[in-house]
Amino acid sequence: MQSYTIGQAARLLGVSPDTARRWADAGRVATHRDETGRRVIDGKSLAAFSVELAQSEDDDASYTSARNAFPGIVTAIKLGDVAAQVTIQAGPHRLVSLLTREAVEELGLEVGMQATARVKSTSVHIDRT
Repeated sequence: MQSYTIGQAARLLGVSPDTARRWADAGRVATHRDETGRRVIDGKSLAAFSVELAQSEDDDASYTSARNAFPGIVTAIKLGDVAAQVTIQAGPHRLVSLLTREAVEELGLEVGMQATARVKSTSVHIDRT
């Protein structure tokens, strides 16, 4: 399972490292020490927290027109026999892409993994990062 440093988690959540550190210190997201002693967050825990955070955002939050690339974290994967649905939480943005099961397997996508959704017209493409 992939783990993220406080700084990496902050970038994925769209906040400063200090904010991510305060959330960790307050117990809002669980951390543990890696083999080098750095505080890290398990990918699945970060995925769940990113969804919770996005759902609790203030309705008065400002919205911008984000274009092209949405780096984030995979929060859900639904596999069918031929097709698949991948959900990425990119800061306050939740993106859902329908693609082939084969593409998901070739990319090795898993919940908690960092990925980037790329948008062109009405299509969303997923890049593994």
